Amino acid sequence: MEKATGSPSVGGSYPQKNAEILSSQYGINLFLAGLLLTFAWAVHAVGISKSHLLSYLITLMLIQLLWMLWYLCRSCTQRRLIRDKDTHAGARWLKCGITLFAVITLILDSFKIGYYIDFSNCLSPTEGIFPITHAVHTILQVYFLWCHAKDIIQSFKTLERFGVIHSVFTNLLLWTNGVLTESKHQLNEHKERLITLGFGNITIVLDDHAPQCNCTTTTLCSIFSQGIYYLYPFNIEYHILASTMLYVLWKNIGRKVEHHQQHKTPFKFHGITVGMIFGLIVLTSTIAIVVVYLIQIGGSKIKSELALTMFYLHAIFVLALMCTAGIVALLIYRLEDRSLDNSKNPARKLDAELLVGTAAGSWLLSWGSILAIICAQAHPKYTWYNLPYSVLVIIEKYIQNLFIIESIHREQEKANDDIKTLRIVTISRGSTLSLTPSYKEIYNGRAACDSGEAPCLLKGSICRRENGGGAAAKEEKSQENSSVMHSTSDFSIYSSNSGTNNKRRILKNIAAFLFLCNLSLWIPPAFGCRPEYDNGLEEIVFGFEPWIIVVNLAMPFSIFYRMHSAASLFEVNCKT
Repeated sequence: MEKATGSPSVGGSYPQKNAEILSSQYGINLFLAGLLLTFAWAVHAVGISKSHLLSYLITLMLIQLLWMLWYLCRSCTQRRLIRDKDTHAGARWLKCGITLFAVITLILDSFKIGYYIDFSNCLSPTEGIFPITHAVHTILQVYFLWCHAKDIIQSFKTLERFGVIHSVFTNLLLWTNGVLTESKHQLNEHKERLITLGFGNITIVLDDHAPQCNCTTTTLCSIFSQGIYYLYPFNIEYHILASTMLYVLWKNIGRKVEHHQQHKTPFKFHGITVGMIFGLIVLTSTIAIVVVYLIQIGGSKIKSELALTMFYLHAIFVLALMCTAGIVALLIYRLEDRSLDNSKNPARKLDAELLVGTAAGSWLLSWGSILAIICAQAHPKYTWYNLPYSVLVIIEKYIQNLFIIESIHREQEKANDDIKTLRIVTISRGSTLSLTPSYKEIYNGRAACDSGEAPCLLKGSICRRENGGGAAAKEEKSQENSSVMHSTSDFSIYSSNSGTNNKRRILKNIAAFLFLCNLSLWIPPAFGCRPEYDNGLEEIVFGFEPWIIVVNLAMPFSIFYRMHSAASLFEVNCKT
């Protein structure tokens, strides 16, 4: 039997720490083995085919399915027990987001099944088994995350650590496989586009894994093969979100949680109209730019250069707006006096680490572009727009990370300003008194003293009832002082409350605007609009293969950064 977590005894702490270390090492080795198989298939290693990689992934998914079924059955038998929950993990909006991505992933699996049926004569059976297994894995995993993402596991902790970490790295390998498949498709298109820009000195060798046989139904094959690559961005986001939620579950195993009331923060459209309008304008214009870019790029040299110029100018304008909004939000935070919440929170810590870690992908690409512009001997006109674009990418992510991290660490107000109690401290005859009518009562003029029924306090009361000859004059004077005091307090509280609400409204609009902007900037690279590939300048300076390797490694992190930032900004909007 395992001792309870947090026990002061040595025997109760070291086994659990060892289990955490052993499970993490198991997961890393699992991932490295799969990564090596993926790399071997990508470079056409002798004796390694796609069926070997898919067989490995199928095995991992089946093991995870067995573990999830065991966990769900055990939870059903113990459903009457009261379990600890991490209220910060597995937010409802996050579950809805992963469900949306999972639904599109199921459509992708159905396309792969149709693709296998059409090319069944020359494809390995694993390419038909993989999408079926993946679809079952997706359905059960989403159900598992909906029901148990908040769990804090306190029994069978060693076994559960291995089960959860196995699930984390299985999703990471599925993410890696999706990234590689989608990147190879983008790379083939990129090589063809470089010809139209006049980069004839770059060796163009297409790397295609298309089956070497005819399709049974040409129209369906074309739909399946093209549709698959438009759905991969959603599949990639699904797996990375699932791995992060499972990682938080792994970090919560055996954790002791302080029981306190969690304030619900529902999303409301009220008060964010300005931010939503500007954000939707950016989103609409970005979709239009991407459509035009994909149509024009590769058509001819002139069309390609115009498409690149159009993309850079639009991105520079959007990034400049985002930088300005972020700076305004940080200045508002500097004017506020609110403490930070430094309590232990695995979900919040992971959010901050992912923001900084994945931003490094974009920073790497931006510094590469800046260096290429400085070192290049010839500069086509459109490449000069790349310089301010790359600089703004670095600055914008730096500012946005500061805003998001500070926002998620700021303590929530425990009560709204309009229901707080006003405490007025006065000094009368050397005594300190406190009158405590509610703010609404004071503001609406319904305090007890105004109605002539002020309570008779002991010694030193300012609302004392007197029956002497000067009672009327004293009462009138007392009411006059009370009226002045109330009006002054009303004005100061109203001004303070109004100022706080205005700041909060501005912050909510900024968060909504940045949320939609990050969704907008996620669309271009996710759907093939990648100027880092298409402008050709970096390939000349660094060499074709080195730069392509850098882009293929950094781009997935850059894409994930935008989606993760959008999710974090959604949470910021709910909290503000």
